[in-house]
Amino acid sequence: MLGELFKGLGTTLRYIFKQPVTVQYPEVKRPVRERFRGRHELKRFADGMERCIGCSLCAAACPADAILVVPAENDPEHPRSHGERYAATYEINMLRCIFCGYCEDACPTNAIVLEHQYELSFYDRRAAIYTKEMLLVPPEQGHGEPPPILSQLQRRPSPPALIDL
Repeated sequence: MLGELFKGLGTTLRYIFKQPVTVQYPEVKRPVRERFRGRHELKRFADGMERCIGCSLCAAACPADAILVVPAENDPEHPRSHGERYAATYEINMLRCIFCGYCEDACPTNAIVLEHQYELSFYDRRAAIYTKEMLLVPPEQGHGEPPPILSQLQRRPSPPALIDL
């Protein structure tokens, strides 16, 4: 019994003179690992157009059913993406999200990316639903060229008209 007491006091004395590992969180933020999955972002291309083509593959891949994508047809005069469609509504329910990264893996255009931001807090359930405006990065932060398949889709000729005989 007395041996266990001295063993515990020995552990205390061993660590009492070492520097603490405490991080002053709000002022000092520790860097995260490279593979860390944090807050979602919707990326753009270098020309400022949205990468998301409204295919809903991310919503289909999400095991928690946290993503809602409502596609719309692209206006040929003022396109919002390089595809035929774009995401008119894109929402992620962060209370349901398990940060698995399946949405990121399923996206053919690399539109949705889980970044390294880990400061997520909400006071009510409505604030936990991230809309497209909250997720979409500003146009000047876009990067990358459109994938070749999207460039080919944009240049695809229209179908021939039917002729009555």
